[in-house]
Amino acid sequence: MDNRLDSELLRTFVAVADVGGFTRATKVVHRTQSTISMQMKKLEEILGQALFLREARGVKLTPDGLTFLENARRIVTLLDQAEKSFESKHVKGIVKIGIPEEYGLTKLPNILANFSENHPNVQISVRCEPSENFVQYIDRKELDLAVVVSDPGYERGAILFHDPTVWVTSKQHLTHEMEPLPLAVFESGCLWRDWALRALEQVDRNYRIVYSSASVSGVQAAVTSGLAVAVLGQSTLPIGVRSLTQNEGFPKLPGVNVTLQKSEERQSEAVEYMVTAIINSFQV
Repeated sequence: MDNRLDSELLRTFVAVADVGGFTRATKVVHRTQSTISMQMKKLEEILGQALFLREARGVKLTPDGLTFLENARRIVTLLDQAEKSFESKHVKGIVKIGIPEEYGLTKLPNILANFSENHPNVQISVRCEPSENFVQYIDRKELDLAVVVSDPGYERGAILFHDPTVWVTSKQHLTHEMEPLPLAVFESGCLWRDWALRALEQVDRNYRIVYSSASVSGVQAAVTSGLAVAVLGQSTLPIGVRSLTQNEGFPKLPGVNVTLQKSEERQSEAVEYMVTAIINSFQV
C-alpha cells in the first residue's frame, strides 16, 4: 500500500469535516459516497488513527481528527495559493491606475512591488495627481482603477478606509498662535481646502493664505518649516508636525473616505489582480 498522503485525500477530508457527512461531501468534491468512504478509510489506515465517529445523522471528528484537520486545512490552503500564484504569472495586459500623491508616497511602492512579483507580464501605468481629477478619467475610460478621496456619503466604489482630517502645525514653531493665521492650502476644488476655509470663517478666525499647492509634499513642507498651518489627512502627516485640537481653537473637521473606483468598461484578469493588490496594501 502507498502510505504517502495525497492532496486529494486531504481535500476530501476537509470537505467531509466541513459539511459533517460523506453524503453531503459528494456535492463538494464531486465523487460518489462509496468513493469518499474508501478515501477516508485509506486516510485513516495511512495515519493509523480513527478520524471520524460515525453517527446516525452523519460523522463528527475524533480528537485526532480535529488535530489533523488543522494541518490538512493549512496544506490545502498552501496548495491553492501556490497554484493560483503560478497561474497568475501568465496573466498579460496593461493596467492603468491613478493614485493621489499623499497615498502614492506611502502605499504605491508596496503595491507595485507585490504586484510585479506575482504578475511580471503585466504592464502598469500610474498617474499621481489630485484625486478629484480621477473621476473624469475613469468616466472617459482613461484609467482602469483610481484611489479617490471622497466626501463621506458621496463616494463611488469600494471604501478602502476612513481617514480623519486634522489641523497640523510644526512641532518646532508657534505658527498656530499667529494672527492672522498663516495657512497653507491645496488648490481650488480640494475638500481639505474647502473645509479649512469654511471652518475658520464659522469661528471668525482671521487667516491669510501664504502658500498654495497641488502637491501634498509642498503643503507638508510649508507646515514642517513653520511657514503655515494646514489641514491634512491623519494618515499623511509627516515627521515634525503635530495635530491641533479644539481646545487650541481649531474646529473639528469631517474625515474623508478613501475609495477604489473601477472602470466598468475595462475589466480584465490583470485589473482584478490589481484590485486585490491595492485592497491588501491599504488594509495593512
